[in-house]
Amino acid sequence: MSTTDRAGEPRGRHRQRRRAVDLLFEAEAKGVPATDLIAERREVFATDDSVGDMTGYAVRAVEGVVADAAQVDAIISSHLQNWSFDRLPAVDRAILRLGTWELLYAPDIDINVVLAEAVKLATELSTDDSPAFVNGVLDRISTLAPQVRAASSAE
Repeated sequence: MSTTDRAGEPRGRHRQRRRAVDLLFEAEAKGVPATDLIAERREVFATDDSVGDMTGYAVRAVEGVVADAAQVDAIISSHLQNWSFDRLPAVDRAILRLGTWELLYAPDIDINVVLAEAVKLATELSTDDSPAFVNGVLDRISTLAPQVRAASSAE
C-alpha cells in the first residue's frame, strides 16, 4: 500500500490540514496564539489521549503560520478584491492563512495541491461561495510563490 495519495501527498495530510485550520480558527476565536493551543493540548495528551497527539504536519503548518503571521496576513490583504481582511469569515481567514503559508514557505508541496486542498477545506468548512473565493485569492497569491520559494531556498 502506498504512503502517498494520487497527488503525491502523504496519506492523512488532508486531515492534518483540517486540524491546522481548526487550531488557527480556535486560536483567533479565543484571541490566543495557536501555538499556545498546541502546548496546552500536548500537556493534556500526557494524561488523556482523546485530544490527539500534537505532532506532524498540522503542528509544522500552524507553527509556520504563527511565525510568519504578519507577512501572511499582509499578503492575503493585498490580494483581496473588494473585501477587507477583517470582514472575511474567520474560517476563510484560517484557510487562507494556511494556504498562503504553504504556497510561500512549504516548497515541498506542489502549488496545485495547495490550491486544491484549500478549495476542499473551504467546501467542507465554509459557505457555498467560499471555495471559489478562496481559490481566487490563493491563485493570485500563487504567482508570488516561485520567487519567494526560490529566495527562501537560496538563504
